[in-house]
Amino acid sequence: MGRMSDSSSARTGAPVLDVWCELQCPDCRTALDDIRALRARYGDRLELRLRHFPLEKHKHSFAAAQAAEEALEQGKGWAYVEAVLGRVEELDRTGEPFLVEVARELGLDAEEFDTALIDGRHILIVDADQAEGKAIGVTGTPTYVIGGERLDGGKSQEGLRGRIEEIADRLLGGEQA
Repeated sequence: MGRMSDSSSARTGAPVLDVWCELQCPDCRTALDDIRALRARYGDRLELRLRHFPLEKHKHSFAAAQAAEEALEQGKGWAYVEAVLGRVEELDRTGEPFLVEVARELGLDAEEFDTALIDGRHILIVDADQAEGKAIGVTGTPTYVIGGERLDGGKSQEGLRGRIEEIADRLLGGEQA
């Protein structure tokens, strides 16, 4: 199961929003605004988890998912995800060297990123996320799962944040932000 969470320790009792994403996806970049808004509204009351779903049509997405796991291990998972998604076109053009460069820009151990991409230490996490996503019917990105409900943003993200907020509010027992 993916571990890319907002905090280093799982919060007990907080509803979980799984965000099935891939880092070479322009639609996932667009979804960052919703993710930031959800973070601002709920803070620690909602656990946001990045789940990897690399798509075959994006040749660098599998390496990017592994790099995101390395960033998580080094303590800057979401910052890395946002930095890579913010420059999807550069990832399209340059691939793995770009992933290492973003790590360097964020003050992470870039050599360790390079090594992790070579030795494949995070492949099992990415594979497990992708397999679980397929098993629950994820077909594109971004896709959200909250309260057992799958919301597909791969075709249109219109209204999704509102729907996520409705479910989150229900799961939180009507608490207001």
